[in-house]
Amino acid sequence: MTTEALSTKKNRNSALQTYGPVPSRRLGFSLGIDIVPLKTCSLNCIYCQLGPTSKKTIHRKEYFSSSDILAQIKKKVSSGQRIDYITFSGSGEPTLNSALGKLIREIKKTTSIPVAVLTNSTLLSRKSVRNALMNADLVVPSLDAATQEIFVKINRPYPSLKIEEIMQGLLKFSKEFKGSIWLEIMLVKGVNDSPSHIRKLKEAIAKIKPEKVQLNTVIRPPAEKNARPLSLKDLEKIKSILGENCEIIVGSYREAQISTTENLEGAILSMIRRRPVTLAEISTSLGKGKDEIIRSLDSLLAEGKIKSVTHKSLKYFEPK
Repeated sequence: MTTEALSTKKNRNSALQTYGPVPSRRLGFSLGIDIVPLKTCSLNCIYCQLGPTSKKTIHRKEYFSSSDILAQIKKKVSSGQRIDYITFSGSGEPTLNSALGKLIREIKKTTSIPVAVLTNSTLLSRKSVRNALMNADLVVPSLDAATQEIFVKINRPYPSLKIEEIMQGLLKFSKEFKGSIWLEIMLVKGVNDSPSHIRKLKEAIAKIKPEKVQLNTVIRPPAEKNARPLSLKDLEKIKSILGENCEIIVGSYREAQISTTENLEGAILSMIRRRPVTLAEISTSLGKGKDEIIRSLDSLLAEGKIKSVTHKSLKYFEPK
């Protein structure tokens, strides 16, 4: 192996795969576990807050050292910060990492903190993927489309993916999994919110029988500028159609975290690399005053490490 290859491998394995805990309306303070490289995904969703997918794939492999990831999780859990969930999500589709099942099992051996997995559902048709999720406490699969036409339009999937197979995988998973399933639907104005399509989604939900259905819409700066949000009134109307176990999750968690951060700029960069964030979200997540956060943001902006963008009247900070 060349010196350059060795250096690349070392950098890959030594990178931080944990971030947060970050505030989440659904999960309280969530310790994020990022087990695939940035924007490695089976979809290229028009609304994605991380921008376009750089590596679209359905092939699973172990991207990072499992022992390194577990050591990072252990360090975070022992830090004294509040952690309500250990959550596999991050920069891409977590089920693409073939070590996911092993990681969940090892985490469950060392802590009572519940484990959640946020997945785009595309690989649930595979028995091996469903098995990998069996030891999780909570799985939040997404289903934005009930027809292939809308699936292609909103999620821009890997070419071989078919929405019927994905929905069948979700159905099988819902029958096999003993934990909680909260089904997330991301709605984009004029794309997947028509009455006829909502009725088709309702039919699929009736078969899957999730514990909750969670409606979301475009809040952060999306991959495509024409991906527009629904109004609260529109969301409320769709919620009434989908039934009593449906809830709207647009919004942010506001309770402040206990501060244990020593390297403030490093912690801010870690958050920003995973998603666009506001000043208020950074302050809440890190348990630091806004004045202190502003000083660090100003420094990072001056160094050209981040940039600010305005979306729907809110200022977000993103990697440059």
